[in-house]
Amino acid sequence: MSKTIIFTDGSSRGNPGPGGWGTIVSFDELREARVRELGGRNTKTTNNRMELTAVIEGIDFVVSKKLTEDIVLYTDSEYVKKGATEWIHGWKRNDWRTSTKGEVLNRDLWERLSELLSQIKIEFKVIKGHSGVVGNERCDVIATTFADGTPDVLFNDIAEKYKVDLDTAKQMFVSKATKSKSSSKKAYSYVSSIDGVVKTHQTWAECEARVKGKTNARFKKVFSKEEEGALVKSFVR
Repeated sequence: MSKTIIFTDGSSRGNPGPGGWGTIVSFDELREARVRELGGRNTKTTNNRMELTAVIEGIDFVVSKKLTEDIVLYTDSEYVKKGATEWIHGWKRNDWRTSTKGEVLNRDLWERLSELLSQIKIEFKVIKGHSGVVGNERCDVIATTFADGTPDVLFNDIAEKYKVDLDTAKQMFVSKATKSKSSSKKAYSYVSSIDGVVKTHQTWAECEARVKGKTNARFKKVFSKEEEGALVKSFVR
C-alpha cells in the first residue's frame, strides 16, 4: 500500500470572523488510488481553529477508512505541527493547562485531535504557504471559498481523474529553483494581506513593516502589473 497523504489549510476573514477549512486526502481503497476533498465553514471562528479543524477532519476521515499507518500530513501552520507533536503531551499531563497554568486555547479541538492521534501513526510536515506546493494551494482555495460562503465543488473520485498534482517533493524542488532564479529580478511590487485587507507596497521594507509579527499575514513579491492584479484578486477571494 502506498502512503496516505493529507494536505490541510484553514482561513478566517477576521479573527474572529467567518472561516473555512480545506483538506485533501490521497489514499488507497480496495487497491484503487483515490482522492477525496473535504471542506467546511464556521460563521465565527479564528484562523487557528480552522487550521486545526482541517487536520482533525482529514485524520478522522483516514481513521474511518481504517488507514492507520504510513500517513503523512502537510500543514502550513507551525502552531498545528508543534501543538500536535510537542506541546500536546505536556498539556495532557497538566490537565489541559499551559506552563503558566492558563487553560489551553482551543482545548476542545486539541482533545479531539489527541483522541485521533492515539489511533494512528502519522508524520507531520510543515510547508510554507503560497510557495508553489499545489496541494496546499488547492486547500487554500477550498478554505477561502467556504469562508466566503461560496464553496468550491469538492472532488471525490479515482486519483487519475484528479487535476491537482500532489507530488510535493517535485513541487518544492521547482519552487526552490524558481525562487533562486527570480531572486535577482527586480520586483514590480509587494502585496500583503492581513485579515482580508490587501495592500500593495513599492518596497520590501514597507511590506515587512506591515506583516512582521502578524500571525494572519500573507505576502508575496510580484514582477509585473498583471501578476500584481492576479495576486490581489486571489488574496481578497
